[in-house]
Amino acid sequence: MPDDLAPPTVPIEEDPRALYVLGLVGLRAGHLDEAIHLLREALWRDPAHEGAQRNLVRALLAAAQYAETLAAADSALGMLPECAELHFARGTALNALHRPAPARAALERSVALDPDFAPAWLNLGNACADLDDWTAAEGHVRRALALDPSLAEAQASLGYLLTVQGRLAEADAACAAAIALRPDFVQAHWNCAVAALLSGDLPRGFAGYEWRKQHDRFRHDFIGLPGPVWDGGDPAGRTILVHAEQGFGDTIQFARYLPLIAARGGRPVLACDPALLPLFAGMPALRVVARGMPLPPYDAWIDQMSLPLRFGTTLETIPLATRYLEADPLRIATWDSVLPPGRRVGIAWAGNPLHTNDRRRSLPPALLPVLLGVPGVTFVSLQVGPSARAVPGLRDLSPLLVDYAETAALVACLDLVIAVDTSVVHVAGALGVPAWVLLPHAPDWRWLLGRQDSPWYRSLRLFRQPAPGDWSSVVAAVAEALRTGEAAERTW
Repeated sequence: MPDDLAPPTVPIEEDPRALYVLGLVGLRAGHLDEAIHLLREALWRDPAHEGAQRNLVRALLAAAQYAETLAAADSALGMLPECAELHFARGTALNALHRPAPARAALERSVALDPDFAPAWLNLGNACADLDDWTAAEGHVRRALALDPSLAEAQASLGYLLTVQGRLAEADAACAAAIALRPDFVQAHWNCAVAALLSGDLPRGFAGYEWRKQHDRFRHDFIGLPGPVWDGGDPAGRTILVHAEQGFGDTIQFARYLPLIAARGGRPVLACDPALLPLFAGMPALRVVARGMPLPPYDAWIDQMSLPLRFGTTLETIPLATRYLEADPLRIATWDSVLPPGRRVGIAWAGNPLHTNDRRRSLPPALLPVLLGVPGVTFVSLQVGPSARAVPGLRDLSPLLVDYAETAALVACLDLVIAVDTSVVHVAGALGVPAWVLLPHAPDWRWLLGRQDSPWYRSLRLFRQPAPGDWSSVVAAVAEALRTGEAAERTW
């Protein structure tokens, strides 16, 4: 028998070279779990196998196993310290693990070793964006596009970077270029929608906003209810189930559309978080049920944040911007009896710590004394969650704020609310209570750009960061407005 046809002297399952080859086959076929297993087996038998080291990192990164990618890349770099691809994988994993500073360092090393690899420049730009270094981020993403103009992800990232810098026409063009390259690219459509909404083009923005239902960040909110989706047609005599989505503030903001369904003869039913049920219980002609519980019979259903699209909303036709919620009179009386007299100002300085943008939108507690030191004001904490206990001298009322109806009653007793971009400002706006909103330099789309008022809530005044991270200027402006007694009038 010729030597090349002789049976292997070592079984395949024990031969590191054979395991490595099988792992490569699995990786190229997209069978990532199988590839990872085989490559790990090969490395267990031959820890010095450089190909197995590199391809295990590739497989783990492709499988989005970022912690494992980081560990495998660190191990492989011990043998291959000058491998640009390993530094790229390490930086990509670090950024996915929300560690942008070391990600930036790893990706800078990658592009230094291989300056012609466009994805490394793109991911370096993304890491810089997460560090709010938007100028550097834009330069790196443009470098990626110069190397590979067909990189749709880079066009979409450029669209995001231009949006946060307020260059909305350029952002729209970049997103359009990404969509031209990949018409089904969800992130590009999402970025395009956000830019349109931020510019005030609500019809186009909300049309594009439908792509959120396919976005990794939001699609868990969408459960695909049985029955027809309401297309905005005549609801008269029909029960329309509205399914709440995203955060508490979103549910409160878009509850303004429920009376419009009732006004056209429909019977709206809102399925929302239990914490919101008492708040909405007083809305006329509305039935409210807890999301996740058995639903009543309905004729059609719709996701709540699709309502502006169905009603053809523009900046000029936003409904019920003055007031559309009422606080419980008995709860109001209870709070009014225990609050001290004088000028009462509620304050909330932090949002949900799990929110993806919380580090940009929450106020550093160290700046609170600038506000709390303003004379002639009785401050009332509206803060809930872990941050509620962070300010000495300000009573923590969070144990009493058991639901949003309780928060609404407390807000109704106040002369003014001062808060960062969190659900409290939606409560105040929906009640018509004056609120001053402290916004980051790159705000959420609903606050638009370059204006101090909000078309969504007439009782709100917006205080914006003049530069990324500059909360000191915002707090100083708010404190000065408080000291000078600038008017804050109810809208009813």
